[in-house]
Amino acid sequence: MVDGVHNGTWLARGLFVLAVTAMLFLRLLPLPAEAGSLPGPDLTMCLCCAWVLRRPDHLPALLIAGAVLVEDMLLMRPPGLWAALMLLGTEFLRSRAAFSRELTLVSEWVMVAVVMLAMMLAFRLGMAVTMLPQPGLGLTLIQFVFSVLAYPLVVGALRLAFGLRKPATGEVDALGRPL
Repeated sequence: MVDGVHNGTWLARGLFVLAVTAMLFLRLLPLPAEAGSLPGPDLTMCLCCAWVLRRPDHLPALLIAGAVLVEDMLLMRPPGLWAALMLLGTEFLRSRAAFSRELTLVSEWVMVAVVMLAMMLAFRLGMAVTMLPQPGLGLTLIQFVFSVLAYPLVVGALRLAFGLRKPATGEVDALGRPL
């Protein structure tokens, strides 16, 4: 029975890595992009935030940091900056996972939107302090808006594809530990 619990956790971690890999693969595809086109949402950020709020025990901090660090390297962002900010943002959300159980999706959406905005602005600040070139503030805000709009879709996809939902108050795992 204990093996089933651990297998379920490892299966969830594997599904997370698979989902992040698929999203990264889609971002790296040489699709035609015209100058002046709008940036898409950061689905990895949405996925991490949604998963941590639903099942914080499935995603250890090192898994999130490692996945985003690989994404940093492949997307040629400053190595570790976005990974550190994602880690800070998801750990903030993880600390409020028990509180968010009673929240409606709209309240959770607002909380996640504030965390996303803080992460994106901190990333811009880090890029400005190190004097690295960065896209305009307007493009960053458009990406933020698209990411916030994509969050409920990611939550729905997690529910439909992986059956990931918030644990009910008082729910315990197979070992009797509270979720």
